[in-house]
Amino acid sequence: MSRNLIVLLTVLTNTLFVNAQVDNKLQTYPKKEITTQRISSTMTIDGQLNESEWLSVQPATDFVMFEPDNGRPIAFEKRTEVKILYDNDAIYVGAILYDNEPNKILKELAERDNFGVSDVFGIFINGYNDGQQDFRFFVTAAGGQLDCVATEQTGEDFSWNAIWESKAKITDFGWVVEMKVPYAALRFSEEKNQTWGLNFVRELRRDRQVYTWNPVNANIGAIIQQAGILKGINEIKTPTRLFIIPYASSYVNHNNNETTKEFKGGLDIKYGINDAYTLDAILIPDFGQTRFDDVILNLGPFEQQFNENRPFFTEGTDLFNKGNLLYSRRIGETPRLNIPLEENESFTNYPGSINLLNALKVSGRDKDGLGIGILNAISERTSATAVDEITGESREVVVSPLTNYNVTVFDQRFNQNSSVTLINTNVTRDGSFRDANVTGLLFDLNTKKNTYNLSGDMKMSSIYGETVKSGINTSLYFAETSGKVRFGIGGNYVSKDFDNNDLGINFLTNFSSVYTNASYRILNPTKIFNTFRLNFNSYSEFNNETGRIQSNNFNLNLNSTDKKNHYYGAGLNFNPFETYDYYEPRSIGRYAIYPQTYGGFVYFSSNYNNKFALDLNPSFTNTYEKDRYNYAFSVSPRYRFSDKFSMIYRFNYSKQNNEIGYIDRDVSSIYFAQRDRDTYTNSITSKFSINSDMNFNLLVRHYWSYAENNTILTLNEDGTFNETSTYTNNRNSNFSTWNMDLTYSWWFAPGSQLSVLYRNNAGTFTREINRDFGSNFNTLIGDNLNHVFSVSIRYFIDYNQAKNWIKKV
Repeated sequence: MSRNLIVLLTVLTNTLFVNAQVDNKLQTYPKKEITTQRISSTMTIDGQLNESEWLSVQPATDFVMFEPDNGRPIAFEKRTEVKILYDNDAIYVGAILYDNEPNKILKELAERDNFGVSDVFGIFINGYNDGQQDFRFFVTAAGGQLDCVATEQTGEDFSWNAIWESKAKITDFGWVVEMKVPYAALRFSEEKNQTWGLNFVRELRRDRQVYTWNPVNANIGAIIQQAGILKGINEIKTPTRLFIIPYASSYVNHNNNETTKEFKGGLDIKYGINDAYTLDAILIPDFGQTRFDDVILNLGPFEQQFNENRPFFTEGTDLFNKGNLLYSRRIGETPRLNIPLEENESFTNYPGSINLLNALKVSGRDKDGLGIGILNAISERTSATAVDEITGESREVVVSPLTNYNVTVFDQRFNQNSSVTLINTNVTRDGSFRDANVTGLLFDLNTKKNTYNLSGDMKMSSIYGETVKSGINTSLYFAETSGKVRFGIGGNYVSKDFDNNDLGINFLTNFSSVYTNASYRILNPTKIFNTFRLNFNSYSEFNNETGRIQSNNFNLNLNSTDKKNHYYGAGLNFNPFETYDYYEPRSIGRYAIYPQTYGGFVYFSSNYNNKFALDLNPSFTNTYEKDRYNYAFSVSPRYRFSDKFSMIYRFNYSKQNNEIGYIDRDVSSIYFAQRDRDTYTNSITSKFSINSDMNFNLLVRHYWSYAENNTILTLNEDGTFNETSTYTNNRNSNFSTWNMDLTYSWWFAPGSQLSVLYRNNAGTFTREINRDFGSNFNTLIGDNLNHVFSVSIRYFIDYNQAKNWIKKV
């Protein structure tokens, strides 16, 4: 089948799907307004609202449901009243959340930025009132705090943390929230008379109902632009935003070979350059208590991609993620440079990571919608020892020179919902090692009513070293973004020499693709469903040089919740054409042909409001070849013993039968194997919360995967395989890992934290297959455990408070 015919089929399937589109009903609601008042007395944040100042200010009332029954007014017995006061330092929020059944208010304790199973109240503040960006602050009925920065393009970023005060109190008529949000936690202009975008949100967790003060039309979905208005804040001076966070950490590492001790100290600095932009810097970073990586047995041609768990590289980084050019794990990772060795040499004590000397970032957005981001990090020169296996002579080899990593972003928003972005990433290495530079121009355009979107990008990479090469990566996407029925179509072109892997991550090059999507959703509940969404997606990918199909997929997915808020999902997928894999052979110009496939999955998740809940997810994939198939099953029961203690167990099993994959090569042949692979993953996540500031967390993961080769194959020039008996090396794989983290965290003061960690971990890899679970597990942890005990303390110092301390002295 020709390439043009496949593209035509891809587009036509979605055209048929959206042919019956219904009226969008894109009405917007008038913006509500409230006016605040200045106060001069001291407010106590105790959740009681007993100061007289609360009596004289206008309340925000008449909340309206956002989901599931969009537009329905809140019931009288659940009415909500919110008031705002301000002084020269902060705004104060007082909320009375009525509930005629206060004994049924859900209030699970959880760590910061975790909603848990709890009722929630939140305030959304846009200090520029430009529909571009919210600062959101949430308080749970258990007293927990959550905060985030939100944009329509990137959603909510809960890695951002601010310093603010709150108190929640359950009463006989519902519950009460009192908050103090300092101006240092917000961004707004220097105008004498302030006008802010404002909305309040309330979630009644037991009913899974979300209400907002200013109504939000879910048919449009642009939440920030549908905020109300706050007036009355006048003649305030923005404070100096200077925060200093010194830290000290100690580590004891123990295994069967040795015990080592280590002490670290450093400093984090946050400085408000002006009302819009903030400087964050870390001196002598310490990421020793960062969550472990979920390592797997990786038999594919590409590296495993890990989540970024280091706070500095996750907090407030939405600007730097534009264009997907930054994979921050590159900063400080083991280098992947081509290090030449002499004949008979091999490395010893090769470094597992590279130390960062320092890192800083400048980010923010001004009143005109200009976002600027600058991220810079420097890693130290690192060496390994190369040993001649015959003579025993050794020498030092530089595996990572002194390296500078830099990301620069300019993002201009306009018309409240559109943006144009220029981003550059650069890696400069000392000496003769390779350098890299990538520049991208992106646009994201939306119609005034948020009904249609046009987005795209043009990215160019340049590599400098022994060879110089440049490549491009460009895409274009058009979509309808409102109504019950929505659709989109896009395409992508990546040249052969595009390479952003020095500071980004990119697996595929030298291809073109076309993709489409269409969806149908209900906007209000029916007799059966609270939510219902049907999605159709298609994707086709072609090699640029040969025009052959590298990938193709058509899938139909269903996602829904019933009237009891149980979740149901299902999907079917179909790859109707043979694919040509140019990556699995690990050799330029070679490819392997893989057959057509079809498969499906179902997913069930019971309502997490219940003490006991269960997630189930079976799936399968079958090929058009006999006895070649995959299936998987996951089950995850969870139990909430109390509002303080809960536990989640997850079990995942997958089976790949007669999978075909690369194993080795020599001067004359590329060897594949037809193999069976089994993978087991067991994990436990548990937490015990003493209160909203003190938490114990347990995370355990055991992963075991083995692949046994049944038949050895040689790859032919035409992408087919021949069975061979001449290859006799054992290329079976048996890999298992164990990780356990037990942590105690205490937020003993605003922004200040004491954390204690006990960690043990182990890993094994062999070529021998042993299917006995107990024997493998005992071998893994028997004499192989590494133990880490660490204590870390961070203390938050606000310059404005510190100068008052000095004056008193």
